[in-house]
Parts: sequence; C-alpha cells; structure tokens
Amino acid sequence: MNRMRIKGLIRKESYEILRDPSSIAIAFVLPLVLLLIFGYGVSLDARSIHVAEVVDQPTHLTGSFLAELQGSPWFRPTLYPDYPSAEQALLHGKAEAILWLRSDFSRIALGRGSATIHLTVNGVDANQAHIVQNYIGGTWQAWLQQQASLQGKPFAVPVVADVRVWFNPELTSRDYLIPGLIAIIMTLIGALLTALVVAREWERGTMEGIMVTPVAKTEILLGKLVPYFVMGMGGMIMSTAMAVFLFQVPLRGSFLVLFGTAALFLLTALGMGLAISVLARSQFVAAMVAIVTTFLPAFILSGFLFDIRSMPPVIQILTHIVAARYFVAMLQTTFLAGNTWSVLLPNALGMAILCAVFLGLSVLRFRKRLD
Repeated sequence: MNRMRIKGLIRKESYEILRDPSSIAIAFVLPLVLLLIFGYGVSLDARSIHVAEVVDQPTHLTGSFLAELQGSPWFRPTLYPDYPSAEQALLHGKAEAILWLRSDFSRIALGRGSATIHLTVNGVDANQAHIVQNYIGGTWQAWLQQQASLQGKPFAVPVVADVRVWFNPELTSRDYLIPGLIAIIMTLIGALLTALVVAREWERGTMEGIMVTPVAKTEILLGKLVPYFVMGMGGMIMSTAMAVFLFQVPLRGSFLVLFGTAALFLLTALGMGLAISVLARSQFVAAMVAIVTTFLPAFILSGFLFDIRSMPPVIQILTHIVAARYFVAMLQTTFLAGNTWSVLLPNALGMAILCAVFLGLSVLRFRKRLD
C-alpha cells in the first residue's frame, strides 16, 4: 500500500463528508436527539401510578393507610365513592389499579385479626402490573410495620430481607439505558454511513474512475474507513460527555478502557457497513439492509432494552452474532460497575472475532471490476 495514495483517498472522502450534510447529521445531530429523547422522555421506572381508592367505611386506620399511599412518590391516588365507579375508571384507562378497603377492614384490624385489602391491577402491560403489585405490597408491609410499632409490639414476619443494591443503588433506569444507547448510536454511525459509501460511488458513477487508477482495493477501503472511524469516535466522545455531565450517569471504569472498547466496536460496525455496501450498489437498498441487519438487531437483541436471559434459547444463541450484544454489556459494566475484566475480556474477544469476520468479508468481496 502506498501512503500518499491512502492519504489522498482519505482527503477525498473527508471532503465528501463535509459536502454531505446528512453524514454530519447522522454522526452528531442524531445522537444528540436520541440521547435527549431517551434521557428525558424514556423511563422504565414506574412513577405517578394512578390508583383508584374505594373505602366502604372510613376510619382513622383507613385514613392512615391511604395517607401512606398519598405520601409516596410512586402513586397518584384518587378516591372513588364505590367499587363500580372505580372499575369504570380502570376500564377507561384512568387508573392502573383499584385499592378497595372493605367495610370490615377496621373491625378486623382492631380485633387483631388478619385484615386484608382488595387489589385489582390492570394486567394489559404485564411488567407494569408486576411493578404496581410490588409497590403496593411494599407500602402495605411498611404500613403494617408502622402500626405494630405504634402499638408497641413487634411486627412478626417469617423472613426479613436485607436488601443491598449494587452498581445502581437508586434503581434509576436512565443509568441503565444511556450507556446502552451509545452502542445503538455507534451502530448507526458505523454501519449506516459506511453502507452508503460504496453504494453512493456506484450511483454517482465515480467508482469507475477510482477503478482505473493504480490504487489497490485495500487502499480504497482504508481510505473510506478512516474518516468515518474518526467521525464515529467523535460521536462517541460527545455521547459519553452528555451521559456523564448532562444526565449524571456515573463512569466508574477507566475512560481509556471505554475508548478502546468503543474503537473495537466501531471497527466492527464499519466492517458490517462495508460488507453491505460492497454487495449493494444502490443507496436505498444499502440503507434498508443496514437498518434490518444492524440497527434493529442492535436495538432488540443486544440486551439494551430486553434481558437476553429471558429470551427463548434459540434467540439467545442468535444474539451471539450481534456485535452490539457484547458492546452493550461492556458499556454497562464500564459505566456502572467499573473495569470488571471477567466481563470485559470475553465480550471483547467475541467482538474482535466479529470484527475480523466482517472486515475480512469486505476485503474478499470487494473487487476492482464492473461486473
């Protein structure tokens, strides 16, 4: 390979990027928009849950328990006169659950019996239903413990859980989502942009001019990789800065480790994009193939939103060919847990194998011929 030819190709591709506003938008504007949307608009935390309350016979005990719900940041309770009206609110989506304190609640409780509450939960969203059920159950247990303390007697429970939350003690979904989103952003920058590179050359008719020059195919591919690699790493640094300084996501690991893993993943994404662009000579086809084969698997099968261990075994095996799976695990570990090498090294090995496969496929499939 000739250094001067590679330098000239890199300069040519850099000029192409600067003259194409869409490339700049995908590399810097789109990550900014995605981070703002997921940072401020998307949350897996259940807050302000609308609960319909029905009290058949109000007493100081029912008032005490309802005050416990009203003082919680998780609930937004609304009192209804009877159960049918609360049921209508649940059917019309105005409430996520119905909490019904029956007429015998205070009598049984004052008689030191096992007073119960009636809870109806909207189960359309199963995950949300489990969260509502657990939150109200936890509030119920806290109220029982408080009542036992006021009466001067121990609150007898068969098991006492001593809970410690590691790595994300506040249980904030933002700290979990933002690091994984960086993998989605870099997939877009690496795979989508490079998928359009060679296809754009074919559509504009400039590929024929490049083929008659003495440059080798590896020089052509390298000249196209380097500018997008620099642009992708710039997008990664911008995304990391926003995650740490704007959204206050802790970076407990080393930035050098994060930079190295991001560089390895970006090479893998660039290899995927080049492999697609070599096979597709239309920008539209290349873009569609890139979205279906890189972006959607990265979004769904990487563990970014859905836990891989909860997927069917066949899908779990399929996730091993999704490069974002390894990078998402490395990002979440580096941000929230630190430099945990027992997690980082196996994932780096899997990503390196995919990187070699995709880059090797691009080199093998690219030929300086028109057929």
